[in-house]
Amino acid sequence: MEILVLAKQVPETAEADLEITRDGADLERDDLVYTINEWDNYAVEEAVRLKEAHGGAVTVLTLGDEESEDVLRRGLAMGCDQAIHLNDETFLGSDPATVVQAMVKALGGRRFDLILCGVQSADQGQGQTGVLLAQALDLPYASLAVGLKLVEGGLVVTRELEANTLEEVALPLPALVTVQSGINQPRYVSIMGIRKVRGMAIEAHDADGLDLAGQVGPAASCLAARRLALPETGAGAEILSGGLDAVCARAAGIIREKGGLK
Repeated sequence: MEILVLAKQVPETAEADLEITRDGADLERDDLVYTINEWDNYAVEEAVRLKEAHGGAVTVLTLGDEESEDVLRRGLAMGCDQAIHLNDETFLGSDPATVVQAMVKALGGRRFDLILCGVQSADQGQGQTGVLLAQALDLPYASLAVGLKLVEGGLVVTRELEANTLEEVALPLPALVTVQSGINQPRYVSIMGIRKVRGMAIEAHDADGLDLAGQVGPAASCLAARRLALPETGAGAEILSGGLDAVCARAAGIIREKGGLK
């Protein structure tokens, strides 16, 4: 079984003090630590598990600058067999449709039985790349997968819906699936494991080599970020003090004042 998995490097922002550049165009990135996108990490793990269970090979692909190679090395250390790097700073700032155009060019007609990617990225959260790639490659797809099972003739995907509801759908192969967090428990990748794959070759492409000069980046995208801004500071919260009865009475009074109770 031939599997392609998409992975993206994103800044770790959970505990970072984010600052916006003076022109409001981007975040100050000098002190940010980068890592693999959480949802993509689950997708890589699922791809490797499918390979281990059913045989075949896994190729991991990323788009980004030189630093993004760390994501590919991590994927190789987890058990991927090959890596493709769309390595050109001119790719940066592309919208999802432009990113997909570059990926299709880099794949060059190669066919995979299954393509996996995270349902969204932690930095942009647009959730479009996987769906647009499925459209570009004319593949059936399913999103928000929390379970995958190979069956005769295709794949059964368990999808997460609203209100804690699950849905099972059947897909013929080849297909594309976007993976939700929690589908598995990604394996630990040690520094030693990453060192062991340092010598593995990575297939690299730039915009010129893919004949995409002038067709990628912000200027070629139909979507562009105009400005970043922190939310305006609102009125301070009211801290309720006193005994339980007093606090409950005051809280109920505030809710009534706001129209929550009649």
